[in-house]
Amino acid sequence: MPVVSTEQFSHTFWAPAPPGRIHAHLSRPESYVGLSPLVVAVRDIRRTDDAVSYVAVERFRLGPLRWDNPIRVRMTCPVPGRRLVSDVRSPGRVALVATVDLVPEQEGTRVTEGVTVSFPRLLRGFVVGQARSVQQFRARELVRRMTS
Repeated sequence: MPVVSTEQFSHTFWAPAPPGRIHAHLSRPESYVGLSPLVVAVRDIRRTDDAVSYVAVERFRLGPLRWDNPIRVRMTCPVPGRRLVSDVRSPGRVALVATVDLVPEQEGTRVTEGVTVSFPRLLRGFVVGQARSVQQFRARELVRRMTS
């Protein structure tokens, strides 16, 4: 059985919108299509009083080949309007927890996304590289969306 490793990292950036607007956007699963460069669809959305669960479809491409990876996401809002936590389970024993904190700052919001990702050690380079890349892309795309 492969040994599981864990990595943590975070990214902070400023977005030109109030925390409530950003929180509302991020709390809708449909918003992640295109917000995350790999997510091409969301389905099976289920809402309860304390969480939203859904399946996000990540699409990986290698030349003419493509692979759709269904990941299970459970999103909670432990601090309404200020914090979202997404618990992601992916095939291949990969798990990721992303915590987004929103703090009002200079007519906008300071956004900090902390990520903890666990994976079989053999997949380290791929998983960590993808997670960091997606995190950076998501920050740029969120700022773009909040600007328009």
